[in-house]
Amino acid sequence: MTTFTDPQQDGGFRLSMLLNDTRYRGLTFQFIALLLLIGFMAFLGMNLVSNLAAAGLNISYEFLGEPAGYDINQRLIDYTSQSTHFRAAMVGLLNTLLVAVLACLTATVIGVVAGVARLSSNWLVAKVMSLYVEAFRNVPVLIWILIIGTIVQQGPSPRVYLGDDPERGLFLGFFAFTNRGLTAPAPVWLEGSIWVVGVFLASIVGVFLYRRFVRKALYDSGRLYPVFWPSVAILLIPAIVTYFLLGQPIGIDMPDVLANRFNLQGGFEIQRPLIALWLALSVYTGAFIAENVRAGIMAVSKGQTEAAASLGLRPRRIMNLVVLPQALRVIIPPLISNYLNITKNSSLAIAVGYADITATLGGITLNQTGRAIETVLLLMLFYLMISLLISAVMNVYNASVSLKER
Repeated sequence: MTTFTDPQQDGGFRLSMLLNDTRYRGLTFQFIALLLLIGFMAFLGMNLVSNLAAAGLNISYEFLGEPAGYDINQRLIDYTSQSTHFRAAMVGLLNTLLVAVLACLTATVIGVVAGVARLSSNWLVAKVMSLYVEAFRNVPVLIWILIIGTIVQQGPSPRVYLGDDPERGLFLGFFAFTNRGLTAPAPVWLEGSIWVVGVFLASIVGVFLYRRFVRKALYDSGRLYPVFWPSVAILLIPAIVTYFLLGQPIGIDMPDVLANRFNLQGGFEIQRPLIALWLALSVYTGAFIAENVRAGIMAVSKGQTEAAASLGLRPRRIMNLVVLPQALRVIIPPLISNYLNITKNSSLAIAVGYADITATLGGITLNQTGRAIETVLLLMLFYLMISLLISAVMNVYNASVSLKER
């Protein structure tokens, strides 16, 4: 039997070492695979171009500068039916990112709470969380989108809020839940508001720095500083002081129930499709995250919990300071896949009429222009870029919490 061994160190490089030397053989095979992949992609590209030429067609993105000719109900930037297809694609892209970010945040909170509750010593809490996880994990997400969309649609008509009393029917006097969505007070940005926002963002950074200082002090000296109330003070007090010093540069536009006989006026409206898709993706993916959290907690040795309890730590501090930091090493890798799934599952938004990028660029624009190849390529590029971005950010965070040897 022939065996491959590393050459003697005193010999020079020879071409046969690319296959016989274990130091180079792996790189050689990878290079060959890369050449084959490039050749295959080139073949597909040439075949596509030749077929388009035979049909008298060509790849062109000039249609992006043409008027779109359709309206979009939910949008974060200015848009009219006379805007270009490129503008419509940007509206859809921002809508996709909006629901993806909201769903990732909400699903994480739901998943962590449900995952910890599944391990609760309370029998009823543990069983209810188990029922939630099994029910949502084993039913397709499209079904939950349709179910939650139908439930949201059963809200009251905006006309029930109209009357002589300006606060009739408004929840806490500020919010209105209707079959069109949620109407809430909207901020009005006046001159100087940018400074208030800047101070608030700086306060968020300050909260993270303070919590990092508290954790370092605890690990280095064992001294425990308060966390919750100082964090609240750092977050709110500087922004509030800046707000009043600058003469209250941020106003509030309240929903007005008397301005129109048929609909609410004022405030901003989170429309029904966004709420339905947001909630459906959150509770569905939250069930998967809950299992990841449960698995991560169970992966931590029971002796860690017992040792922490023997030192007099309370159960909540044991979970926050001992169990969860170690469980993150198990939770983060599958959590990345869950975030990617949320972004890709948002393409089902058309089921509830939400205008994401698949509905705008890959739906209406494709049907109007007939540019299927161009629109599909753009969709593929968008989802590829956002997936790679999510993976990169989460991998950096995963590396920061991974076990490091001294």
